[in-house]
Amino acid sequence: MSIIARDQQTNLKVASDKDMVAEAEAALADIARIREGVGMVIFGQEAVIERVLVALLAGGHALLVGVPGLAKTKLVETLGVVLGLDARRVQFTPDLMPSDILGSEVMEQDENGRRSFRFLPGPIFAQLLMADEINRASPRTQSALLQSMQEYHVTVAGQRHDLPSPFHVLATQNPLEQEGTYPLPEAQLDRFLMQVDILYPELDAERRILLETTGTGEARPANVLSPERLKEIQLLIRRMPVPESVVEAILALVRSARPGAGHPETDRHVSWGPGPRASQALTLCARARALYDGRLAPSVDDVRALAEPVLQHRMALTFAARAEGMTVRDVIARLVKGLG
Repeated sequence: MSIIARDQQTNLKVASDKDMVAEAEAALADIARIREGVGMVIFGQEAVIERVLVALLAGGHALLVGVPGLAKTKLVETLGVVLGLDARRVQFTPDLMPSDILGSEVMEQDENGRRSFRFLPGPIFAQLLMADEINRASPRTQSALLQSMQEYHVTVAGQRHDLPSPFHVLATQNPLEQEGTYPLPEAQLDRFLMQVDILYPELDAERRILLETTGTGEARPANVLSPERLKEIQLLIRRMPVPESVVEAILALVRSARPGAGHPETDRHVSWGPGPRASQALTLCARARALYDGRLAPSVDDVRALAEPVLQHRMALTFAARAEGMTVRDVIARLVKGLG
């Protein structure tokens, strides 16, 4: 290669790097406005807000798990308004049918007596679908979301119908110990980029909730972003470089969580572990978290921070491990320590 050609390549790379830095700075300003908009309505729960936004910025779906009354539904509604997404809500109940989500075909007759079928789209044809209390519907209805969450289209009566873009599912789930709940199918759990556990708020946050939500006025979210801008940020995140050390940490962590991969503790405690989709999720979420924090490349610390929400719903413990009182979080915490 000639000296002139090398100089041209160097100049192009410098220009490209400058463009990416400028795009990242603009995206960071937008993310700051999103955080401010959500924070006006949702008090405390900074870690929850961060993880849900990371899932959306990475272009994926999130499962919010917690007891009733922790503002899971309010958080999803707020995000829909702040991000400017066309949002729909489906309240999952035991008698909900797949057609209530996907839509159905109805027969129509024109003035000449000719009959034809017309597809009536269901609430899934939205940019943000809130699947409220998703584990109160039967497994058959829960499985209606499988194709849409992975392939971004649905098939009804043999016909393909594409979903809007962007398309995200934010599902809320009550703890499985509660009455009237069904466990989600493993294949569907794997399609959620992250499982976000919502705990009780801190004292100061709960005090603010009491004071600001029981009066005559209540803060309402405002739109700060457009769906097109959200897609631009999602594309930027996919273009962010991932250092080799982060790739190796992700591979080491995910593979160590699989039984039969040479990790004795995993072999004893884990019945089945995460697949390659978990590695993909960790890579995307690590990039999104880095940008969320104002960095242009993820680090191993991002992998450590995201290990639990990305892996916990993609693993199952053996009967012996459950009998010992172990949890999936315990296993993940030990594996994360092994990263060094």
